[in-house]
Amino acid sequence: MQFQADVLGSHVVAPAAAEITATGAAYAAGLATGFWSGLDELRANYTITHGWEPHMSADEGARGVAGWRIGVERTLDLAGKTG
Repeated sequence: MQFQADVLGSHVVAPAAAEITATGAAYAAGLATGFWSGLDELRANYTITHGWEPHMSADEGARGVAGWRIGVERTLDLAGKTG
């Protein structure tokens, strides 16, 4: 997550809910059916457990992303050759 904050140049947070996608779907369904009164009620249930601030310069972040892309390409090449 630190790498994400560095590359994005933005504060990144992690919620307490491990399955945040499922939580979002449940919140959307609850809003649609009137189970939740509104977004303020949902915000009251949302807890942040961790946060990361960017520490890399823009150049360092760009180099990190370039290295990550090379790694992904190599992995995809290997997967294609073994299948």
